[in-house]
Amino acid sequence: MKALATQPNLVEQVTQAVLDEISAGRLAPGDRVIQGQVAQALGVSRQPVQQALLLLRNQGVLHDAPGRGLIVAPLDATRVRHMYAMRAVLEGLAARRAAECNAERAARQGPALIEAGRRAVASGSFTKMIAADTRFHEFLYALSGNELVAPALATHLTYTQRVMGEVLVGDEKPAAIWDQHARILAAVSAGDGDGAEALARQHITAASEFMVGQLQGGTGEVAAKA
Repeated sequence: MKALATQPNLVEQVTQAVLDEISAGRLAPGDRVIQGQVAQALGVSRQPVQQALLLLRNQGVLHDAPGRGLIVAPLDATRVRHMYAMRAVLEGLAARRAAECNAERAARQGPALIEAGRRAVASGSFTKMIAADTRFHEFLYALSGNELVAPALATHLTYTQRVMGEVLVGDEKPAAIWDQHARILAAVSAGDGDGAEALARQHITAASEFMVGQLQGGTGEVAAKA
């Protein structure tokens, strides 16, 4: 068996670093993403950067630029709507099953995640907010006991983080996200499957409506730079 040319973890780190720049708005739709500049900024060789950028292109975060190279892709309202519609169903299922199977664990471990999320909001760091949000939702997936939920949503995780960045940048009250999370956790901790599912669906649907509204306020996409 041949030795791997590069450590997978390094590619993952580069991928996340570029995604963080996009999610935080430091790389906007239409901005060029240049392999050599990324490699230099991160202090790595071009090979893991090339692989990371290809992954982001395949996941719809980057697009081929006119001529050559890559640019940050605009967000497409239709894709966002479809993705969140799917998430609403699966997140609702996860919350219901979490309430039915692991209410005690939710009550014991969940409050720390809520507090961490509120601290992330207070920090003003979009990167920390997105990471905290992701950890909360992954916690619900784990509590659900359904081993297929997390992998099903993981296939869309990168694009979800991209969208979340736009939501947080445009949302004047990011703390409201954690008020919603707290209500979901309370229902799960109380063993209220119906309530937990309804609140989880409402949470995802509200995020979808906000983002799609932002996109359709223009031309249906977050516009790329000229």
